[in-house]
Amino acid sequence: MARTLYKGLLTFLLCFSISLPVMAADRTILEVQHKHDIKVVYDVNQNNMEAGIGQALYYVRGLLEAYKGQGIPMKQLHISVVVHGAAGYWLLKDPKYQDFVGNPFDVNPNEKVVNELIEHGVSVEICHVTMKAHRWKPEDILPGV
Repeated sequence: MARTLYKGLLTFLLCFSISLPVMAADRTILEVQHKHDIKVVYDVNQNNMEAGIGQALYYVRGLLEAYKGQGIPMKQLHISVVVHGAAGYWLLKDPKYQDFVGNPFDVNPNEKVVNELIEHGVSVEICHVTMKAHRWKPEDILPGV
């Protein structure tokens, strides 16, 4: 009797666990409700990398794609990325970047994505205090920042 009950319980649990992904896949994804004059600010101060570029820059690019996928025009987005502290070197031109990382052959992997973000209307800014602390000048910073 106990053995039959045990088999029945196992069968039930197995069937239930198999159906969980199907139940989860059936959920409806909600659309963005606020579609005009969207404002987002990223405060970036940690040197975390994702897919070979600064993690925050990676996420901003993903956010742009997500809004685009929802049919929201870029002109409705007002996104600012403020970079300071340990992440400041992400915005350096190659000569200063090479000095900072200590490799004369290295190139800034963030330059391309920073340019793309700026082309899409994202405001990318570097903290003046960070620049001053590292003795970076405006001419050391990527164009458009």
